[in-house]
Amino acid sequence: METLKVASLFCGCGGSDLGLIGGFSYLGKYYDRLPFDIVFAVDFDKYAVETYNQNFKHKAVCADVTTIDFENTPDVDMVIGGFPCQSFSTVNPTKDTNDDRANLYKQIVRYLETKRPKYFICENVKGLLTLQKGAIIRRIVTDFQRVGYNVDFKLLKAVEYGIPQRRERVFIIGIRKDCVFSFNFPAQVCSEAEAVPLRAVIETLAIPEQKYYFSQRAVQGVKNAKKNMKRGLWQDLEAPCLTITSHLAKTSMNSRDPILLVKPEEELYRRFTPREAARIQSFPDDFILNKSEPKSYKQIGNAIPPVLMWYVAKEMSKIIGESEVEQVKYYYSPIQLELQFVCEGGITYKSKRKIEQQ
Repeated sequence: METLKVASLFCGCGGSDLGLIGGFSYLGKYYDRLPFDIVFAVDFDKYAVETYNQNFKHKAVCADVTTIDFENTPDVDMVIGGFPCQSFSTVNPTKDTNDDRANLYKQIVRYLETKRPKYFICENVKGLLTLQKGAIIRRIVTDFQRVGYNVDFKLLKAVEYGIPQRRERVFIIGIRKDCVFSFNFPAQVCSEAEAVPLRAVIETLAIPEQKYYFSQRAVQGVKNAKKNMKRGLWQDLEAPCLTITSHLAKTSMNSRDPILLVKPEEELYRRFTPREAARIQSFPDDFILNKSEPKSYKQIGNAIPPVLMWYVAKEMSKIIGESEVEQVKYYYSPIQLELQFVCEGGITYKSKRKIEQQ
């Protein structure tokens, strides 16, 4: 199949885009190049765009997507977008599901209305399915359907696709209604019991950089906390990690973010390094991180895991390729194929038909 052109809204540092394109290695496995090329990418965070542009030949633009005239952007076959999820997060108890961020998915709706791509892929947090008893996801799906797309969605677990992280995300797939095929979500490659352990991406527990270690005062604070509080969440190296979040730079032992227990006998704990966090998110080691560690943590935590996106994108490319073959078969009926052959042979359609009838 021919390479398809793609627009990426809310591209961040590029986790989704790397997964869509493919052509990278992670934990000894090579993820093949897929038939997609990104021709337009945009994000509001200038530091995320800075990281993105260090890693991709095509360059993202830094802009507020609400101000972009999509008519002046390249025509594409597909648009992707992990629209901001803070308003839907189950971690944030004070969220307003009707604030400006919660309505940014409507920019994807506006894009679909304007550019009419054949396909779209969106991603968001698990809470999207349960907030207001499912009213949020129904509203979003209805808006996508209203502008002419068949829509399906599913909760995917990163641990079931070779990623050492218990991250769960909703993927929303749209196919323009005049395209006569449906999408099948990728089959899991392993069960949770067979999941890749955290040890696979942590080279060593005891590292020399002291800035990553928690003080004894911090340790004592956790010991004094109430027993029912989820604090001091050190991770079992033989199991997948808890979800990596965007505020790892602010991780304390009194937060719900995952940490590492380096020496139990000394009660020595530390946070993940940015590179370790990136590995947990399935970024390859040659992905260039932002020079600022706080910004790196934020960008990594906000990203779609490249490997997870790769499996979704691969399935999309497979379905599109199969549909193109079916469309060719439908377009070239037996009589039309006969007509093409006859014309090339210099014989008229009528005489050829008579020969076959004899």
